[in-house]
Amino acid sequence: MRQDFIKFPLHLIVHPFDGYWDIKFEGRGRFKVAALLIALLVLARIAQREYGGYLVNYTDMRHYNSLSEALYVLVPLALWCVSNWSMTTLMDGEGKFGEIVKATAYAVLPLILIYVPTTIASHAMVQQEVAFYYLLNSIAAVWCAWLLFVGTMTVHQYSVGKTVFTMLLTLIVMGIIIFLALLFFTLVQQMIDFLHNLYLEYEYRN
Repeated sequence: MRQDFIKFPLHLIVHPFDGYWDIKFEGRGRFKVAALLIALLVLARIAQREYGGYLVNYTDMRHYNSLSEALYVLVPLALWCVSNWSMTTLMDGEGKFGEIVKATAYAVLPLILIYVPTTIASHAMVQQEVAFYYLLNSIAAVWCAWLLFVGTMTVHQYSVGKTVFTMLLTLIVMGIIIFLALLFFTLVQQMIDFLHNLYLEYEYRN
């Protein structure tokens, strides 16, 4: 059990092909670990925004909301999983939704491992060292994207080209979902305003 919580995630980010193969065919990977990794990413991101050194932190704390920051992490991850599952179902993908969730969650571990020390180190940085802060964060993002690519390819048993194509389609579907959601909430808001105006008009006339 301890291996599933500590050793296996660390093994996966260094040997992603072996790690995701184990998730797909050996039953490795746990939803508890996936949930923990996502929670740690949320906390790491909030800490970065709230406690980063003044040279790298431009957050206006007067308007900052940690709940919104959590949603900025959770919503894209949820959209990615749903969109990827929707697309791969139509494109003969072999991955189940649970496997997609685990593959996505395990891929964010480099972000956690780099965000935390860089946030702490940012308080001791001088201006000339800020570039290393952004470099390390960029490395974390690229590492995460690479793991997500390998995870998608392995879980769905795709070729390299089909994996790239599927991931691009997944991003497009995410954009469509966001657009439809915004359109829906706008229509609901307009309907509420319309009913409210009707009520006010009724009250005024009576």
